[in-house]
Amino acid sequence: METNLFLVLTRFGAVLEFLGLVELAGTTFGPFANLSSDPRAERYVRPEAEVNVIVRTSEIELPVIDLAKLIHPEFSKEEAAKLHLTCQEWSFFQLVNHGVPEELIEGLKADTVEFFNKPLEEKMAYKQDNDGTLQGYGQAFVLSEEQKLDWCDMFYVMTRPTAFRNMKFWPTSPSTFRDNIDRYSLELTKLASCLWQYIARNLGVAPEVFVQLFKDHPQGMRFNYYPPCPEPEAEKVIGISPHSDATGFSILLQINDEQGLQIRKDGEWIAVNALPNALIVNLGDVTEVLSNGIYKSIEHKATINTETTRISLVAFHGPDNLDMLQPLPEVVGDGNPNYGSMSYQEFMKAYF
Repeated sequence: METNLFLVLTRFGAVLEFLGLVELAGTTFGPFANLSSDPRAERYVRPEAEVNVIVRTSEIELPVIDLAKLIHPEFSKEEAAKLHLTCQEWSFFQLVNHGVPEELIEGLKADTVEFFNKPLEEKMAYKQDNDGTLQGYGQAFVLSEEQKLDWCDMFYVMTRPTAFRNMKFWPTSPSTFRDNIDRYSLELTKLASCLWQYIARNLGVAPEVFVQLFKDHPQGMRFNYYPPCPEPEAEKVIGISPHSDATGFSILLQINDEQGLQIRKDGEWIAVNALPNALIVNLGDVTEVLSNGIYKSIEHKATINTETTRISLVAFHGPDNLDMLQPLPEVVGDGNPNYGSMSYQEFMKAYF
């Protein structure tokens, strides 16, 4: 399997340089088996990286929400209460019986693997433009030639509303890739609509309020490719740096069996093992503000492996009809808001 080269861009789209991750990692951990032997590797190695103690999920399990129970009249009340407690205490949960067709998921997984396995020149046909939108193949949020880089190759497309799509970034090979992205996008839109209704009710808000806030279901999909990183530098390389998501919520699909998601809870980093066929949902910064802090948006990151590749897909679901980002009056009630007001445009500029 060929590892990718990074096309490194600034936010404003200016190409800084090409960094050959295939040479740095090496298909057999050579000739650059020791990253310190190549000066380009300094962009990835972080000597100051904190050594974190990881609590395995055998000790602390990520909560599981069963969508079939959530929508079933007999079990809905109990499962909705479980969802509320999970959102308060964890902000992350695994969603099972979510209704996304298995054949669609398996087809999308196969297409994603095939795309990333293509020769570099084929993937570069979908490279990011100089317009700062992040759509396309490359790497996100590179602001300078001095900053440390994440050990991750990215392919990003806007999927909803459909008017936001720029089809020149949608690969025509594999032949089923475009259709599977479109179908998966629609399935997640329906899933998001369902989850927002229960989240709204749990917060004491009429579901119609959230329907209006997220009515056109703005959605972007980020396909992540983490090649193996050789030792000893692997401990000082990060797949994706710690962050929270500037969204309503995000939905993660593991493309292959390699794990790497970690979440920060009670000051400790917890390694998450995705259940087979589960989707992992995490609440974003927008939901934290709208809920007046009842629900939190917590830090998470991606780690790398020294021997195997990890591939994942994250779908980000943001608000649509939102001029000002502030706690919802229905949630605040007679109390005090824990967050100030900010235009959503200002919030997004501050985040990015």
